[in-house]
Amino acid sequence: MAAEAATRVQEFFTDVGLFIFGTDISTEEFVNRFFDNLFPVVYNHIINPGQTDISLEYAECLRMARRDIRPFGNIPKKVIGQMGRSLLPSRTFLQALNLGIEVINTTDHLHFSKDCSRALLRMQYCPHCQGLTLSKPCMGYCLNVIRGCLAYMAEVDLHWQEYIQSLEELSSAMHGTYDIEHVLLNFHSVVNDALIQAHVHGPELSEQVNKVCGPPVRKPAQSPSCSFDQNKDNEGLKMFSRDGEETLANRRKEFISHLRLYRAFYGGLADQLCGNELAAADGLPCWNGEDIVRRLHNTGACVSAPEEITKNVCCICV
Repeated sequence: MAAEAATRVQEFFTDVGLFIFGTDISTEEFVNRFFDNLFPVVYNHIINPGQTDISLEYAECLRMARRDIRPFGNIPKKVIGQMGRSLLPSRTFLQALNLGIEVINTTDHLHFSKDCSRALLRMQYCPHCQGLTLSKPCMGYCLNVIRGCLAYMAEVDLHWQEYIQSLEELSSAMHGTYDIEHVLLNFHSVVNDALIQAHVHGPELSEQVNKVCGPPVRKPAQSPSCSFDQNKDNEGLKMFSRDGEETLANRRKEFISHLRLYRAFYGGLADQLCGNELAAADGLPCWNGEDIVRRLHNTGACVSAPEEITKNVCCICV
């Protein structure tokens, strides 16, 4: 029985995965399908066991009659509710992650305007015309240019921060009955309850089955399909251990913690670029657009468009 039941469970978890990845399938549909397919197995091995398996036609009749006979009581309805509450948040969370990936990929391949390209060229290479190949732009000058080129990022920044906040709130709500891992790890106990329910009401269920499908029709004793492989059957009984700390909840929490560090990524991109690699370090000589200086006096300046950058920057070689 274990091997047959394991096949049904594998099909069930496949449906769970398909649902989470966005397949057009309802939780009610695949939960009912699981219990429909489980009923012939339970009938054959628990309710009315025999020397040989029931025929395929009889098994199909049991599948079709399961929802009317209700051998598992209200357990299928209970599972439908559990799956709906836990799987939908996980599906939404995954869709949100994919949306974030699209945003990052889109902003990663944007092209700068012609004016911005000229401003960047002036900032990076005008000192070379005077033989100042090792100089870097001053911080204020660099921020003027980069912020102007990335002015459109200000529009993305607010939505990006709201996006991260929404992910945090959704992740925080995914616990208990809304936690897919909690529900799925306890699925075996739900199935066990269903088997007990069918076993307790076995005689009554047999009568109902006889009324709907007739007396059991079994395969011939010598049918090859009736062979029993103990090793194969035991495969369904294997239990897998897991690290108590390696849970989806912990991984999700860790991911959100890392993502929170990039909440102001788009709004502070110019500061990151200039501070990390483009601009000269504090106290070092730097290029201010006209000459090499040791101190920048216009650090508070901030332009809003590349056109203003181009007008305000002087360079003898462009």
